[in-house]
Amino acid sequence: MMPDPIAAPSPNFNERKLPISLIVLHYTGMENGAVALERMRDPAAEVSAHYMVEEDGRIFQLVDEDKRAWHAGVSCWRGETDINSSSIGVEIVNGGHDFGLPDFPAVQIAAVIELVKDIMGRHGIGPEGVVGHSDIAPGRKQDPGEKFPWERLAAAGCARVVRE
Repeated sequence: MMPDPIAAPSPNFNERKLPISLIVLHYTGMENGAVALERMRDPAAEVSAHYMVEEDGRIFQLVDEDKRAWHAGVSCWRGETDINSSSIGVEIVNGGHDFGLPDFPAVQIAAVIELVKDIMGRHGIGPEGVVGHSDIAPGRKQDPGEKFPWERLAAAGCARVVRE
């Protein structure tokens, strides 16, 4: 069973306009989790996610799932363009391409899998509804990046591996 996430409320959200049908996975692309958490909680930044998963497996909740977090930006999936309204955003602490694209620690991926499974169960989302930021914003975003272990998520039943 997944432990309760650590509350770290962000003011960066508004009301949903669509039912939840997707889970979008991101990497933070910043030097560490503390910096990423601070940015997602800064009203001036106008960015957020529902959850952030630290390298040590801790899960922070920034925005309630019934609200629209601001994580997807200009994006599209299967004809839908208001991805923020139709998705749960999960930021995974990783420096990304700007910081050498480090490997994702096993404990972190285990926590991501538990979180994703939990969200899938609550919202009736199948493995095909778990996507990367790069899937919904190709050419604009690269995250969670080529080192993200999609195969591990697929083996756990919470993603499909259809990537180059």
